[in-house]
Amino acid sequence: MLDRRTMMTGAGAALGIAISARSYAQIKGANDRLRVAVVGVNGRGQAHMSAFTKQPNVEITHLVDCDSDVLAKRASTFAAKGNPRIRTEADYRRLLDRKAVDIVTVATPDHWHAKVAIDAMDSGRHCYIEKPIGIAPAEGEALIAVQKRTGRILQVGNQQRSSRETQQLRALVQAGELGDVYEAQTWYANNRKSIGTGKEVAPPANLNWDMWQGPRPRGPYRSNLVHYNWHWFWKYGTGEICNNAMHELDVARWLMGVTYPNTVSARGARRFYQDDDWEMYDSLALDLIYDNDRAIRWNGQSCNGQLTYGRGRGVLLLGTKGSAVVDRNGFELYDLAGKSIRQVMAPASSETTGTVGEGALDVYHAANFLDVIRGRSNALASPIAEGHISTTLCHLGNMAYRTKSVLTVDPATGKPTSAEAMKLWSVDYQPGWEVKA
Repeated sequence: MLDRRTMMTGAGAALGIAISARSYAQIKGANDRLRVAVVGVNGRGQAHMSAFTKQPNVEITHLVDCDSDVLAKRASTFAAKGNPRIRTEADYRRLLDRKAVDIVTVATPDHWHAKVAIDAMDSGRHCYIEKPIGIAPAEGEALIAVQKRTGRILQVGNQQRSSRETQQLRALVQAGELGDVYEAQTWYANNRKSIGTGKEVAPPANLNWDMWQGPRPRGPYRSNLVHYNWHWFWKYGTGEICNNAMHELDVARWLMGVTYPNTVSARGARRFYQDDDWEMYDSLALDLIYDNDRAIRWNGQSCNGQLTYGRGRGVLLLGTKGSAVVDRNGFELYDLAGKSIRQVMAPASSETTGTVGEGALDVYHAANFLDVIRGRSNALASPIAEGHISTTLCHLGNMAYRTKSVLTVDPATGKPTSAEAMKLWSVDYQPGWEVKA
């Protein structure tokens, strides 16, 4: 593992990426086999397992989950595919005082992301963290500080930044192919069903409920919360906007070259299954307004699967010379009359609206992460500074929705001027489980 002084060099460190290829290549062990622990393997963690297994000179050595049934199932499936025998742990902290792991990937529920990543970096591990990077913006600030302090490589799971086709479109936009891109329209559509009405009951024997709650204040177990429905409860989740809009908002602002907006507004409601326990909106219209009235908009439909441009998710760029539609599997260019003039499709597809989200982009994104760790590249696709901005856009949407107000935002920091909204900038923690820099 690299020491902090070696890692923290150059302007790259300010972006959370770190060192030059030459300096790393001179370090003994730079090209040694890298050992990976995947934390959280019920859903998205399966995509992590698949992506890192496909990387050369990499071994997944540990799976971590607080559900013993899930852990046993994933280990069995992993072995059945011909992989070496893997070790399992119920508590990620047991890994951090050992030398048997070089990389920790985080695919837990949202309220765990920042805590695991910070502990991993503090123990000397590099980290790949799923979006959103935290349950509140203050956790992103803590992640940035810890990454700078430790010098570890921290990749955010905005895997479309590793799409060859999206990178190609970005080059075209920067070259002026679309003229002045004045608006991005983004969307997500699904057909989620009711989560029903749960009951406060004893947690199942296979689930360590105390560990599952982790950093959040302790409370009773609810029968319809675990494993997926926590997304729709404010105590543990961040809504569809952080769950899915994060990807498209990140792509839109990356292609447009913008960061924080001047104003944020959100109109949403629970339109479907209004008698169940779902606490949040299932339909949300978000508007982010920048200088010169440039805009990024998101239309989120959790329970209405109507496609837009034949896609369940994507980004439409509107420019003064033409337009483009892009998703994880390619892009299409249009002239000002709306006529298609060019189409570029990815040779291998990636899942778009499934809960695991597995695909070719995971493999590319993991490869980029590993190349930076090994010093073969100093261009991390999604460094924490960028991931924090995109995550904060989503949190701002939730703040606008929850405070029923149009937020005025400091474009330098992303912080809203509203005192009421700023109450949501951070969250309370279970004593002893605080997320801090």
